[in-house]
Amino acid sequence: MFFVLKKVVGGLLLPLPLLLLLMGLAIILLWFTRWQKTGKGLLTASWLVLLLLSLQPVADRLLKPIEDTYKTRLQNDGVDYIVVLGGGYTWNPDWAPSSNLFANNLPRVTEAVRLWQTRPEAKLVFTGAAAIGNTVTTAGAGARVAESLGVPKANIITLESARDTEEEAQAVSALIGQQPFILLTSASHLPRAMIFFNQAGMHPLPAPANQLAITSPLNPWEKAFPSPVWLMHSNTVFYETLGRIWQSLRTPQDDPKK
Repeated sequence: MFFVLKKVVGGLLLPLPLLLLLMGLAIILLWFTRWQKTGKGLLTASWLVLLLLSLQPVADRLLKPIEDTYKTRLQNDGVDYIVVLGGGYTWNPDWAPSSNLFANNLPRVTEAVRLWQTRPEAKLVFTGAAAIGNTVTTAGAGARVAESLGVPKANIITLESARDTEEEAQAVSALIGQQPFILLTSASHLPRAMIFFNQAGMHPLPAPANQLAITSPLNPWEKAFPSPVWLMHSNTVFYETLGRIWQSLRTPQDDPKK
């Protein structure tokens, strides 16, 4: 129950739901109260923030410092396990396997396969429980996609009970112990994940995937017009910032670069 409550409250604090709620409150003030100035100010501020967070220069400038914490790992330098943290997914057997992984998850799996190819004797460890109502787990979906890309089933391990990053760290600790391993997740999520795995007494080697903040050339109009793509980048910043705040309130902080 607490897990669901945490997800609901956290979801409401993300940019789009939060700003829509503020706009809705502003509309109520304008239509049904005498607080016209307050309503106008709240509506204007909410609209302006939504506009700014939907622009590429703003969104990616906010996201880049988080994603730059760790550099891309070029190859597997001799470790036996590559741990891939679960992300968004569904499972429709009529789809191509990769179509079942959401935008934050598919790049993790493909990067894991790339690293595995540099040392094919390593094991890929996929983590994550099932979404509500789904018979296939997050870990199972990632494993099926990896297998479809050529990774032998004998080289794949699934840990299918963990519901969040903290539980994933505990599950991986029970499997691997204290030996070094590659920890692979989205670049924005990796700093927070490293803290959990270090706190579990493990020795993760960071491997970021799914970098989103763009510094390479774009068409001028792509920077000038608001887009749901850039709003999603801002959403990632809010999500990870809320996650770090919650993490710091619950546990003492270790250095994530240990």
